[in-house]
Amino acid sequence: MELRELKYFLAVAREQSISKAAEALFITQPNLSRQMQNLEKELGQQLIIRGAKKITLTEAGQLLRKRAEEIIELYNQTEAELSTPITDISGDIYIGGGESYVMGLIAKAARDVRRDYPNVKFHLFSGDSRTISERLDKGLIDFGIFIQPFDLSKYEHLRFPLYDTWGVLMRKDSPLAAKEHITPEDLWDKPIIRSRQSIGKNIMSEWFRKNDDELNIVATGNLLYNMSLLVEEGVGYAVTLDKIINTTGDSDLCFRPLYPELISNLDIAWKKYQVFPKCAQIFLKRLQDDLL
Repeated sequence: MELRELKYFLAVAREQSISKAAEALFITQPNLSRQMQNLEKELGQQLIIRGAKKITLTEAGQLLRKRAEEIIELYNQTEAELSTPITDISGDIYIGGGESYVMGLIAKAARDVRRDYPNVKFHLFSGDSRTISERLDKGLIDFGIFIQPFDLSKYEHLRFPLYDTWGVLMRKDSPLAAKEHITPEDLWDKPIIRSRQSIGKNIMSEWFRKNDDELNIVATGNLLYNMSLLVEEGVGYAVTLDKIINTTGDSDLCFRPLYPELISNLDIAWKKYQVFPKCAQIFLKRLQDDLL
C-alpha cells in the first residue's frame, strides 16, 4: 500500500465518484478505477460500493479513510520538519487540548517564542482527553493538554501551577443565580447540560450523589461556547469550567462554583523519548522556564 494509493482513495471518498476524483487528480478514470481495484485486492477488503449516482464507503472503507487521513497528515508534518534547515529556527508546533483558561499560559509561551522566532507557527486542536491522547500517540500533535483526572503514566508531563474550577453556567435571571454556590440538591430537578471535558464519571457521580440516568441531562458538549448558546436560550444549566465564557458586563449569563468544591489540575504532556524539532524544543524550554 503506497502513499499515492491512499491519496487516490481519499479523493474517491471525498468526491464520491471515480470520474470526479480522476478529474481532480488529473488521471484517467480507467486508471483510477484500476488503482482502487488493486487496493481492494491488496487489502482483501471491499472498500467502496459503486452506486448508480454516487460511491459510498464500506465499514472497511470508512476505517481506511480515517487511517489514511492520519497517515497523510503525519507525512506532511514530517516532510515540513525535514525540509527546514537545522540552522533555521522555524517550523510548526501542534498542540491539542480542551477548553481552559490555563491555555493562557500556552499562549504566553507561544507569544514569547514567536517574538524571538517569527517563522515558528502554532496549530491548536480542540478535543477531549481521549481524543488528544489518540492524536498524541499517533504523532499528529507534539503536546497535549490534559484536564485531570487522566492517566499520564505513558507520557512525560509537566503540571500547570493553576487549576480549573467546576461550576454552573446559567442565565442571570434563573432561580439559582441568587446563590453563591451550587449544591447537588440544587440541580437534581433541573435540566443539565454536561461538559464532555475530562473529569472522571465516578467523580461527577460522587459529587451529584446520583448516576447520570437519575439526572435530567438534556444535552452534552465539548465546546463551551456552543453550550453557552443553549444556556442563553434557556435549555438548561451547563456544568462546566470557570473563566472560559465572559459573564461580565451586558452578558445574560453568570457562573456559580460547585459546593462542595470540585477542581481539576492540568498537565501538558508529550511522548516519552520524543525527538522534537528545534522549534518545539525551544517552546518546551520556554514553557518550563515559565512554570518552574
